[in-house]
Amino acid sequence: MRTARYALAVSALLAAASASAQVQPPPAGGQPAPAPAPLNTPPPTPAPVEAVPYGAGMKVNISPDGSKYLRFISWHQVWTRYNENNEGSQRVPGKPQSNQLDFGLRRSRFLLLAQLNPRFLVLTHFGINNQNAVSGGAPNEPTGPGKKPGLFLHEATVEYKVNQYLNIGAGMHYQNGISRMTRASTLNFLAIDAPIVNWPTIDAIDQFARWLGVYAKGRVSKFDYAVSINDPFATNQLATPATIPTNVAQYNPRGTDKVYQGYFSYEFLDQEANLLPYAVGSYLGTKRVFNIGAGFLHNENAMFSRPGALPTPVPADPFATIPTRTHDLNVLSADVFFDTPLNKDAGTAFTAYGVYYKYDFGPNYVRNIGLLNPSAAGGSTPIPGAGPIRGNSFPVVGTGNAQYVQAGYLLPKNLLGTKARLQPYAAYLRGSYEGLRTNDGDRQGVHVFDAGANLLLDGHNAKLTLNYRARPDFTNPDNLDYKPEITLQTMVFL
Repeated sequence: MRTARYALAVSALLAAASASAQVQPPPAGGQPAPAPAPLNTPPPTPAPVEAVPYGAGMKVNISPDGSKYLRFISWHQVWTRYNENNEGSQRVPGKPQSNQLDFGLRRSRFLLLAQLNPRFLVLTHFGINNQNAVSGGAPNEPTGPGKKPGLFLHEATVEYKVNQYLNIGAGMHYQNGISRMTRASTLNFLAIDAPIVNWPTIDAIDQFARWLGVYAKGRVSKFDYAVSINDPFATNQLATPATIPTNVAQYNPRGTDKVYQGYFSYEFLDQEANLLPYAVGSYLGTKRVFNIGAGFLHNENAMFSRPGALPTPVPADPFATIPTRTHDLNVLSADVFFDTPLNKDAGTAFTAYGVYYKYDFGPNYVRNIGLLNPSAAGGSTPIPGAGPIRGNSFPVVGTGNAQYVQAGYLLPKNLLGTKARLQPYAAYLRGSYEGLRTNDGDRQGVHVFDAGANLLLDGHNAKLTLNYRARPDFTNPDNLDYKPEITLQTMVFL
């Protein structure tokens, strides 16, 4: 019992001491107790007043120092266009249409870049191009030619850095020869798009301006180079000596010789990045670049022609019995690129580019191309072997030469406030091809005029481009009729 009483007494004393420690009496003199300390709430985050620079984009570091990373890029270019069609064009078979307003996906792409370490690079690039309601769809889609376009590889390359002067790579690549514009990035064009003369073999012996092969690239001081050896894609497989026009070269269905190409440039001012093959179209005043370059493409026996008239009756094996000739495909180019800020306080800048191409596809070769063609049928065929003149197509490449120039001016940054910039531009394409003749035998030139403006909402990452084009309708080569084409492009890339 005595032990229990001692335990109760000790417990009571501990409880009293605890209460005395938690509830303090008021200070002497009747002063009130001090107020509790205020809660430390974080200040509100101020809203940004302008867009944060894009920087490296969607980049995921997979090593603490950032030497190993993944980078993702995705972009869409949507066209809203009014076009006056070439004579005799049909929107769909059986429906003649002289003009229309149409909508299309010029490009829809996804790119993945993986830097495994400073020496190894993996690039994967896929997407679709040129889909509208009448073209660009899956070839076997029974419900219409504009639906379900095939998602395909644009690039799939692996690359190894040998030393500071040399990288070697292999796969489906874009390390193209010929010109700077042949290696153009589609994310930062100055004009609304490329003139297509820069890709003279597009989707014939290449895969949408990409090649299967090996390449070497690098830089020595201010000299930059890229060379490659590639397999030509099999093309024109239904052609025989009996199906081609007399003395008009076409792609050789039996052409298997390697394609050799290269591009070399010298950088007089700021150096450009060359990790990837994509040449910038306009730096918007962030660099001073002055480059000159030259390039080539060579493919032996790429073309063939029939020099004589077609015999009658047509033999069962035309390749064995009808005389033909093969021709090498050769392209040479020289170009110059200039981009500079003018007034850094005002943010103005100037961009200019010019290129000369010399093409040799064999005798009288001409190819008509209509970019995102709004016409699926009709048209005429006044140029032997060139394909139909319908929709917005015209003679884009051929044996002969072509020149292309463009220039643009970035207006002051306070012109439209802090959220948008305006960059007007103009471009001109001239082609002279031996297969384009009037009835008198004179060579008929190709002239295409473009003028427009980029409304840069977040640099090249978000912009609107309005372009006016005047292009020739070659339905009657003796009397060219120039047709208007007005396009609004909406583009975002991240």
